[in-house]
Amino acid sequence: MKVLRDNGLTIALLLLFAGSITGQWLAGWQVSVEDAQRHHQAAMSLLTYTASSEFLSSVFENWESEFLQMSAYVVLTAFLFQRGSAESKDPDAKPRDDNLEAEARKPDAPRILTHGSVWRAIYARSLGLTLFLLFLISFVIHWTQSAKVAAQEAIAHGEKPLSVIAYLGDPQLWFESLQNWQSEFLSTAVLVVLSIFLRQRESPESKAVAAPHSKTGT
Repeated sequence: MKVLRDNGLTIALLLLFAGSITGQWLAGWQVSVEDAQRHHQAAMSLLTYTASSEFLSSVFENWESEFLQMSAYVVLTAFLFQRGSAESKDPDAKPRDDNLEAEARKPDAPRILTHGSVWRAIYARSLGLTLFLLFLISFVIHWTQSAKVAAQEAIAHGEKPLSVIAYLGDPQLWFESLQNWQSEFLSTAVLVVLSIFLRQRESPESKAVAAPHSKTGT
């Protein structure tokens, strides 16, 4: 089917996402049940676990790092280079988007480009801005839900829980975030460097198999 052929990459990725998050959901609930049993407490039902701070914090902790990595990558590759990498622009190439006013006159250009310089400036940065906004939303949800988990644990141990604002300075929050951020930045840097020397046949993320190592971009 043409629809499947034209949208196969998105469909495959969404199916992998659905399978992964379902596995995380079920495995996380089982861990929660076993933990409750060890402490002789009532276990949460699967439905209750779905809306729990434990589950939401773990989900958005990971989404946060992914959106941060993508937004940083989109913005940094706009003005930084790695010669020879398929993930970089060629530093010697002419800028692609230096005359948006003229580009807007093309019949197939997005119509928003014809609505003036302000809208052109916003649209020209819309991908990075949207990804960064998704990062901020994910971070706030992770932060607030993690604060609830920490408060529940503090109460269980007879301690005074931190407020949500105070928890923003707690090492636990930043340990949860930074352990994911570092892996995202490392994996991206590894991809940038490996694409100089290694190939993946027919992938747009790779240079042509016979391309020289010095070629930059795909």
